Amino acid sequence: MRTQCLLIGDIGGTNARFALADPKRTGFHSEVTLHCKDFEAPELAIRHYLKRVQAQDPAVICLAVAGPIVDGRVRFTNNDWSINAEDLREAFGEPVVVLCNDFEAIAYSIPFLQESDCLAVGLPAPGPLPEGDFAVGVIGPGTGLGAAGLYMRDGSIFPVVGEAGHVGFAPETQVQIDVFAALRERFDRVSDERLVSGPGLENIYWALSRIHGDKSASLPASEICRAAAGGNGGRAAEALQLFFEILGQVAGNLALALGATDRIYIAGGIARRYPDLLVGSRFRSGFEAKGRHRSLMERIPTQLIVYAEPGLLGAAYRAQQLWRAQN
Repeated sequence: MRTQCLLIGDIGGTNARFALADPKRTGFHSEVTLHCKDFEAPELAIRHYLKRVQAQDPAVICLAVAGPIVDGRVRFTNNDWSINAEDLREAFGEPVVVLCNDFEAIAYSIPFLQESDCLAVGLPAPGPLPEGDFAVGVIGPGTGLGAAGLYMRDGSIFPVVGEAGHVGFAPETQVQIDVFAALRERFDRVSDERLVSGPGLENIYWALSRIHGDKSASLPASEICRAAAGGNGGRAAEALQLFFEILGQVAGNLALALGATDRIYIAGGIARRYPDLLVGSRFRSGFEAKGRHRSLMERIPTQLIVYAEPGLLGAAYRAQQLWRAQN
């Protein structure tokens, strides 16, 4: 008889997080984070994880992945891995295998987040989501830029997934126009992800340095954030302020595109590590600056997800649904 082991994962450009889901209630345990670069293929990482937590081959595998899924396959945008759902079925004894977008998984987590799992970013103060129908969006800068929507209709939730992070960047201020022009020297096309991500923050710092006449200056994103958090001002603080302002603009665009008038959530490690800098930034001014729709934007709450692993929580919900459908 097949074990009730439900394997879930949240695989990004840098890390692969694995855990086991509970078949009877939404949640997970035995979480382990692995570095993608330490394994030649995801199957090897999964084998390593199962051995480490002493789990048998799973009945369900649900992996949230950072990249577009086509015909049950994904090739990651920001690492060298690729995953084929059929290969996983053959490798692990014919379990139910589902690949979902990493931000689809985060979207699935939203109904299960508690009040303490989120932090308000600006006004208006968020209340509980409507008990009936609602429409929300989630966006998050990390190794890349992810986005998704979630709708509640007639008691059921439906995610909306795409590659919104790769929409072309639209500068809205003179500084942004100058940064855009500088980045055109490096990239044939400047998408939102080229600015709103970890590498994007580095791109902003590099572009600002060129604008200020320092053509050789560059810093990794971690050092830019630490310098800005140190309160010394300077170019690092300027870069991070611009980063959060553009994040606000992109989040506002997402709200308009999805009709997500009930809430926009912010996810991703960069914002979660520096919540005070986000709250004190120009995020809301960028979010609300939508011309004739400013009054609409002013009514939409924005919240930072501070829950550590929303992707795993959403993948656990999806794995549980798959298990129930088979039993």
